[in-house]
Formats: sequence, C-alpha cells, structure tokens
Amino acid sequence: MKKSLHPDNYQLVVFEDLNNGYRLLTRSTVESKETTKWDDGKEYPLVKVHISSASHPFFTGEERILDIEGRVDKFKARAAAGEAAKEKRAAAAQKASRRTAAKAAKGADQSTEA
Repeated sequence: MKKSLHPDNYQLVVFEDLNNGYRLLTRSTVESKETTKWDDGKEYPLVKVHISSASHPFFTGEERILDIEGRVDKFKARAAAGEAAKEKRAAAAQKASRRTAAKAAKGADQSTEA
C-alpha cells in the first residue's frame, strides 16, 4: 500500500444545508473561513451546501424542482426575451415590406400619369 496517500489534516467541520437549515458535525479536510457555534458551545468551521440528504428528493421521497440558483427563471427570461426580439424583427420586416410596396405603388402611379 502507498504511504502518505490519505490526508492527515482532518478536523471537525459543520456542514449546513441552505434549503432547510439542517446541520451536521463531521470530520473533513475542507477549509473554510466562516465559523459557527455548535450545540456544545465550541466554534467550528462552517461549510454551506445547497443540497444534502436532508433536502434531496431521493432521500426525502418528495418530488419537487430544486432551483437554488435561479437557473429555471434565467432560462424562462432568456426564452421570453428571444421571443420578444423575434416578434420585433418580424414587425420591422412587415413594416419595411409595406413601405417598399407603397413606394413601388407610388412609382407605378407616377409612371402611368406621365
């Protein structure tokens, strides 16, 4: 077996689920600048996570959409903006074609009068 394969800088760390506030004290090698008080009154490094077994639908049995960072909202906004731009281009194209048709009709009227 290889020597010095596993890290040796384990420390007690609190992981906090941002969905439901669930907190877990465990050993980890992760570094964190934030700290928090645990139930025993001691300060421990704090690592915030977006999802854990306490809020993941697979473990909770709930079916729901997890959209912590607004990805669905961003997509819907981008799609709506694209549709609006498409409609604006179509309206501009129709206006230009009407203008061209009006100029052509006006030119035809002037040539028949002459």
